[in-house]
Amino acid sequence: MKNRWVLISLLVAVATSLAGCTTIEKAKRTDKLSYELSALQKKMEKLKSEKEAKANEVSDLERAKLELEKRLQSEIENYKAKLKITEKGLVVTFLSEIFFNSGKDKIKAEGENALEQVAQVLNINIPDVTVAIEGHTDNDPIRYSGWQSNWELSSARALAVVHYFIDQCSISPERLSAVGYGEYHPVESNETSEGMQQNRRVEIVILPSEINKIK
Repeated sequence: MKNRWVLISLLVAVATSLAGCTTIEKAKRTDKLSYELSALQKKMEKLKSEKEAKANEVSDLERAKLELEKRLQSEIENYKAKLKITEKGLVVTFLSEIFFNSGKDKIKAEGENALEQVAQVLNINIPDVTVAIEGHTDNDPIRYSGWQSNWELSSARALAVVHYFIDQCSISPERLSAVGYGEYHPVESNETSEGMQQNRRVEIVILPSEINKIK
């Protein structure tokens, strides 16, 4: 009888121990699930915040686009300028003839007025974004203007716009960059004079804030 009670006691002890282990395991699983749920909630909140920031960012660019369309109405109506929101940002495209005489990098009066309109929007409406100035040419080789190639001409024109923004429009130089693409990023065929005209252009790219953070 004594052995029987000893056996029962052992069985009860083992059962109690197993129950305790099960409770501990359940507690551990509960803690793990709580942690994972908390992490998931934080991730969802972050995604929501990023989505809202992106929406606000697009709205800022859209508002800037509407303002620029009003200020550049004449250039747009005469097919000398166009605006488009793309994956890389708000792109303001001007035909080079607005700013420069053939083979030159000195900005004309007509171009100065257009740049001042853009600069006012950059300074007032979207003062915190950065801006990339891109110079482009057609594939007509340099013959008389003294430039070594279209690379140099497109780069000089992009830099001319940058310096005008800094010196005449009080845009912070930290916001600006310049690059010359020469003839290697055409938007139309160079087989026609109309296509060549479209390829000779200056693009002012207003960059999204996510790109600004990377910089």
